[in-house]
Amino acid sequence: MREMNATVNVNELQQLIESGSVSVIDVLLPEDFAGRHISGARNACVYEMVFLDRIAECVPNRDNVIVVYDDSGTTMTARAAKEKLERAGYQNVAILEGGMQAWQAAGCAIELFVAAVVAPALVDGVFRIDVKKSVVEWNGRNINNRHHGRISITDGDVILKNGLPGSGRFVLDMNTLTNLDLYDESWRSMLLRHLKSEDFFDVERYPMVTFELSGAVVIAACTPGTPNMEIAGVLTIKDTARSICFPAIIAAQEDGSIKAQASIYFDRTLWNVCYGSGKLFERLGMHLVNDFVSVDLFIVARKPASQE
Repeated sequence: MREMNATVNVNELQQLIESGSVSVIDVLLPEDFAGRHISGARNACVYEMVFLDRIAECVPNRDNVIVVYDDSGTTMTARAAKEKLERAGYQNVAILEGGMQAWQAAGCAIELFVAAVVAPALVDGVFRIDVKKSVVEWNGRNINNRHHGRISITDGDVILKNGLPGSGRFVLDMNTLTNLDLYDESWRSMLLRHLKSEDFFDVERYPMVTFELSGAVVIAACTPGTPNMEIAGVLTIKDTARSICFPAIIAAQEDGSIKAQASIYFDRTLWNVCYGSGKLFERLGMHLVNDFVSVDLFIVARKPASQE
């Protein structure tokens, strides 16, 4: 048996298929495979933990010639599949150069079953924040410790215009501030009293934090799993309002809702939250607290029933 090259082109794969000496494996999602695939190919999604189990079903003999392919041949997808197979003992594995796109561009035989899955698009309108499913997580640190917890969103909406968030408003109730890392009730209560006191957020006088969204721009050349928009707005804490920008992932969902995810990293002292700041106080010792804090947002928003 000849040793396989690391890659094969479309013509070489056609010859292998005609000779009946190859197993062709589509390593993409099952829904992509259902949309289109090389005639006679089998599906084993490399993203799934059962990838090697599926390969064992498709190609039980580890000496068989295998050609794997992804959509474009330009990412790690097919390469990761080849590496996994070789570590599992398959020695005759090659990658189709250019993937499914090259095969189809050459006019080679494909099988179509259903329309390819198309990601839902953002549509214009007013979307109300689902306060039960949306989450705000805070993180504060010093050199020795890290504390984190949650704050509830009590109200909010996002208005999409031309497929982009154009305006909107989030309201956080600081009375709902919780801690999730301290398990001793006395320590947790002490920390929460400290955070809600005049030292930090002075919740009795300033119970609400608001963010007024003023616009967004698309981030060029973003890839799935990275921020696709830059969000701008005004954050108000303790009656101090300052402009802020941050990257976010915003995506439409099949049920008509939208989801957003963002991590915001900012200097709390600019909003008059000053306790333990080394640039404002001296000889803090164990009371030193990092100026920068982070907030992670996980937002779900839906159109009111009257708009659907």
